[in-house]
Amino acid sequence: MPRFSSTVPPTLALCLCLAGAGCRSPEEYRRDADEEVYALIDARRAALFDEASGFTIDPPRDSLRQRILRGEWDSEHRYSLIEILAIAAENNREVRSRQEQLYRAALDLSLERWRFGWRPGGDGGASLSGGKEAENASADGGLSMTRLLGSGATIVGDIGASLLRVVSTGDGWDLASDLSLSITQPLLAGAGARIVKESLTQAERNLVYEVRSYERFRRTFAVDIAAQVYDLLQAEDEVKNEERNYENLVELRERNEAMAEAGRLSDIQADQALQDELRSEATLLRLRTSLERRRDQFNLLLGLPIDVELLLDPAEFSSLADDDPLLLELDPDRAAEFALGRRLDHLTLLDSVADRERTVLIAEDALRAGLSLNASVTEASAEGRPLDLTSDGLAWSLGLDFTAPLDRKAERNAYRSSLISLAAAQRSAEEDADRIEADVRDALRQAMNASEDLVIQRGALELSERRVESAKLNLDAGRASTRDVLEAQEALVNARNAVTAARITFTLARLGLYLQLELLRVDEDGIHVLEDEAGQLTRKSHDETQT
Repeated sequence: MPRFSSTVPPTLALCLCLAGAGCRSPEEYRRDADEEVYALIDARRAALFDEASGFTIDPPRDSLRQRILRGEWDSEHRYSLIEILAIAAENNREVRSRQEQLYRAALDLSLERWRFGWRPGGDGGASLSGGKEAENASADGGLSMTRLLGSGATIVGDIGASLLRVVSTGDGWDLASDLSLSITQPLLAGAGARIVKESLTQAERNLVYEVRSYERFRRTFAVDIAAQVYDLLQAEDEVKNEERNYENLVELRERNEAMAEAGRLSDIQADQALQDELRSEATLLRLRTSLERRRDQFNLLLGLPIDVELLLDPAEFSSLADDDPLLLELDPDRAAEFALGRRLDHLTLLDSVADRERTVLIAEDALRAGLSLNASVTEASAEGRPLDLTSDGLAWSLGLDFTAPLDRKAERNAYRSSLISLAAAQRSAEEDADRIEADVRDALRQAMNASEDLVIQRGALELSERRVESAKLNLDAGRASTRDVLEAQEALVNARNAVTAARITFTLARLGLYLQLELLRVDEDGIHVLEDEAGQLTRKSHDETQT
């Protein structure tokens, strides 16, 4: 019988080596998870949207928020819409939450894939026992490999070694080893790839759903950010218009006061100018307060410190849409049908119906009887001869396990519940289809109305500008009163604000329509409309196709 005189028993040394090999730092585990998850997400995004890789949930190290907190940013810089979109993507808290949600879906998929691969395992232990003095010492360790097959079979292979020493006699260590292999294969309930791989299938589909949801969120979020940018620019424009109006009223009041002192104008008209000046000053105060409040909300949306004044580039007004020739040609019926085939959220609802159908099949399978085939073989060495795995130590077993379907109350309820869930999913998909059709038609109406309103407001502005000039000339000639000038000036301010509002409303209505049609794309260059595809939805293109 071999004797081991080394201080550390061989099996214990093996266990320590395995433990050392399996120990990794938390940071290494984190990097490993990120590498696998990012590869899964990038592959799905590339397949669905031809998007470039580079998804990450790690916050940027040099974001605008960090630069602001360090005092390393240009406070005089005026930010364009594209820059604001990038800032929002870096700092907005909802964006971070949606990215983390997508990450978790890919993380779940990585776990399901792991379940169908070879899974290594290792364990070991050591003990010392006795009465007043130590009498026996033992140590054992082992390696295992487990694999779940698509058929439902589970394969487990083990190799182990054990050590035993009687301390009181001073003898050496006695070493033994064993090797085993077992297979369990369901034959009825729980058998077949369709049943066994359901969790993997659902995890794969869930990642697709999350990729769609995240992309839909990016597009919707970009439109929301654009709306906030234009809203803030509109508020700034209203302040400027009122400041200009206030200056004109001050000039008019000073003129009327001078004329009243000279006896060429009544005190009433002088007071009218003063009254409108005071009213404009109060309006200006209200507009400035509203502007500051909107800036605070804008910073909150972007995830920036509230006390920072982010300057917007007024040149963004030049990018506002003034018209869209496609609007008048869009066919509402074709647009609605197109949206149903493209909307990412609707596609996910349709796929969820298929998920519920598979759930019904799984529940039906659970109603069947359970029958499993079990087979195992074990080879063990004699003590002191760990490498002598001869047929003398061979043992095997073969058997069947049967579970009668005598009590299937829980399974029955789960099956019935799955049928109800399937019907509910079908209704949700039908309702969503109707809602999308209604939303597309409404979005088209709103865009067309906004386009027509913009034309009207431009005409009203031209009229207001001529009215102010005419009123001033008539006032100088004595053919008009101060009230005429004041009313014309107020109408001009309102007309300027109305044109700005109409341009913004039309731009957002247009973006909203193409968002409903899933014809918006968001990248580092901003928000884009797929106009070539939109052109396929016009009545003209339909007539050409029919011809």
